[in-house]
Order: sequence, then C-alpha cells, then structure tokens
Amino acid sequence: MIFELCTDSFKGAKLAQQYGAKRIELCSALSVGGLTPSPTITAICATIPQVETHVMIRPREGDFVYSAVELEVMLKDIQLQAEAGAKGVVFGCLTKENSIDVQQNITLVEEARKYGLECTFHRAFDFVDSPIEALESLINIGFKRILTSGGKPTAIEGIEEIRQLVEYATGQLEIMAGSGVNALNAKALASSGITALHFTSHDLQPYQLGMGASTVPNKSKIELITALFQ
Repeated sequence: MIFELCTDSFKGAKLAQQYGAKRIELCSALSVGGLTPSPTITAICATIPQVETHVMIRPREGDFVYSAVELEVMLKDIQLQAEAGAKGVVFGCLTKENSIDVQQNITLVEEARKYGLECTFHRAFDFVDSPIEALESLINIGFKRILTSGGKPTAIEGIEEIRQLVEYATGQLEIMAGSGVNALNAKALASSGITALHFTSHDLQPYQLGMGASTVPNKSKIELITALFQ
C-alpha cells in the first residue's frame, strides 16, 4: 500500500519519511481543505530524502470554479512550486454544472508537464454529478491519479463507489482513497482494490483571539495506519 500524508509542515513531512510514506500532499490552510503553500516550505520539505513532495494548487477556499485570473495564478504557482522542488501538483477545476472543466484542466496539466510534474485531481472529484464520465475525462486529460472519498463525506462511506471507480479505471490512473482514513477502516478501504491511502497527520489546537488553529502532527495516527500493512 502506498501512503500519502497530507501536511502543512516540515515536521509532518519528516514523520512521513519516518513511517515510509511515499508522498506528502503539502498544503496551507488545512482547515478549509488545503490551499497552495509557500514555495519556501515546499523547498524545505523537498530536501527530505525518499519522500516526494506533491503540492496543492488551490488559490482560494470554496468551490472549484475558477476565473481566468485565478487560472493564471494557478499556472504561475505550478511554475514556482516546480522550481522549489515539487515532484507533483494537486488541483481540480470544475464547471458551474459540476462537471470537469476540460480546457482548464488541460491547460494546467500541460503546464505541469513542462516541469515533469505528476498531476493528481483532488477531491473536487467528489462534487461531480457523473463520476464515471468525469473519470473518463481525467484519463484522457492525462492525470496520474484521483483523490476521492467516493462522493461521500468519508471514504469508508463511499467504499462501494470507490470500488467501482477502481474497476472502471482498469489501471489507467490510480484511485487514491482519502477523507476519514484511520486505523479502524484502512484495511477495509484496501479491500476496494485501491493501491494508495491519503490521510492527514494532525490534530487541531485552537488559538485565541480568532487567530485560527495550529496543526500538530499526530505521530500515533501515522504509526497505527502504516503498521497495518507491514
């Protein structure tokens, strides 16, 4: 099983290395599903041996319908993250009708390919109205993998949908399960045929005066999940 750890810190990336994760998904603003991090933290995390740094390309919280200006921001962010040492980028563009925005995604994938970056379509996939049609589009566009909870709040709730996606994809791209993954359901999710699990590594510690919450890597969670597959 391939493990991808979602983190916003160097400390989290080091734990990914310690417990044998292949990748990190590096973000800022984890409380809103992740936004594009600073290229500087990317450069620092990219120095860690044996762990690939894949970076969220998401310029704002909320929906995944992007304006022309926002698309330009995403294109520039791909360039900056590649120059910082990223091995992959994570993004997803939808239309107002909750289908894949084919042209926007093609534009971003082509930009990523200039720098040899892998492309993951993130959980924007869980908002599409026709998952199989969306899957076909993403295969044709050239994505390496999809991160999904099967369109449900958690991956274990969407396990049957994930199983169907794995069967339909027939190895043309990787289906990676994420959302609510823990030591109690990781083995069940593995039975769906997936080859990769995505999970966060942190606990939230609220701070005072409306300054948000700090994210603290949870070592025991990572250890318990990875130990199941040893």
